Amino acid sequence: MDLNDVRSVHTPRSTDSWCPIPHHQLITTVQKTLAATNLRIGTQAHSLSHEGQRYFGLMEVHAQKSNVDYCWVLGLRNSHDKTFPAGIVAGASVFVCDNLSFSGEIKFARKHTRFIVRDLPQLVSRSIGLLVAKWHHQDKRIAAYKEAEITDINAHDLVIRATDVGVCSNRLIPPVLHEWREPRHDAFVGRNVWSLFNAFTESLKEGNLAELPKRTEALHGLLDTYVGLSA
Repeated sequence: MDLNDVRSVHTPRSTDSWCPIPHHQLITTVQKTLAATNLRIGTQAHSLSHEGQRYFGLMEVHAQKSNVDYCWVLGLRNSHDKTFPAGIVAGASVFVCDNLSFSGEIKFARKHTRFIVRDLPQLVSRSIGLLVAKWHHQDKRIAAYKEAEITDINAHDLVIRATDVGVCSNRLIPPVLHEWREPRHDAFVGRNVWSLFNAFTESLKEGNLAELPKRTEALHGLLDTYVGLSA
């Protein structure tokens, strides 16, 4: 979807207790804040649902020192129907397969209350600062996944346990196991947790993008425990 389509969405009138943030204003504020932090924005994607009432977007974010096989991703959401507050989430995108994962959503300090638009630049700046810390933690996590070898027995056990924590439904067990046993990308032939993680994300990306942050955050919780990462 083009950003002009997002700009064309009508923002509801404010009330005494609720002041919706225009989708396009939130996007522009985030873009300006990233630029001021010397972070470069790459590919972007924007989507609307529920007749424009809900927005979800993705931005590739490149630091001065980039990773060779994945890049940072910023997930951004907003609503005009009071479903959820505006927020951002740290994520990563793997170059070889475009698999996405997210970790640790940051909701803005206040809901859509009075003066939220006036205070938006300050709120976004603070949130981006927290997000950068989460991205650096994501880098350490991925390095740990790559170093942690795993047997078929343990991988199969984690796939089953993933259904218990809400990562995926029983229906996705066969495609995840197939991707683990016969990865379509050479980068994931190694028998380590990184390969298992991407077996999940390869299967999850066919589903609802808006549900992906919750599902991959649950997946990180499961695998972080396996490799011994602290919360």
